[in-house]
Amino acid sequence: MTTHSPKQVRASRLFDSLEQEVFLNLWRTYDRLRAHEDELFARHDLTPQQYNALRLLKSAHPEKIHTLDLAGRLVSRAPDITRLLDKLEQRGLIDRDRPAENRRVVRIGITEAGMALLEDLREPILACHTRQLGHLSRQKLNELVSLLQEAREPHEADASIWKG
Repeated sequence: MTTHSPKQVRASRLFDSLEQEVFLNLWRTYDRLRAHEDELFARHDLTPQQYNALRLLKSAHPEKIHTLDLAGRLVSRAPDITRLLDKLEQRGLIDRDRPAENRRVVRIGITEAGMALLEDLREPILACHTRQLGHLSRQKLNELVSLLQEAREPHEADASIWKG
């Protein structure tokens, strides 16, 4: 006969399935970890999506990226990519151009100010990630990366819907 502690019995009643328990734990973990980044980005008047866009533009620098390509590469979907880019452009962190041969196409590049902001954020971001996950061993971090990639795998094709 298997006996369960009161805590185990209570916890098992909170979820309809093991998958639900895993999902809600992922969500709760994301919420706790994101709080550290939100605090850091708020000091620089940035959102996580804006930071992600700047990092992607930096990786393409000195080339420019088409708006839809940038939107498709973002970690999380940006329903209003134009507004996100407007805010970055107003701050002088990116620039946009429209080629004369096709004015509907918009290409985005990072400016020197955008590069400087990313450089200023480099150490604080590394410190933030250490605060978030530095208590885990390299082995556990590698296992976690593998598990998360495996969990995402069947859904990556669905993400292409977001890319337009």
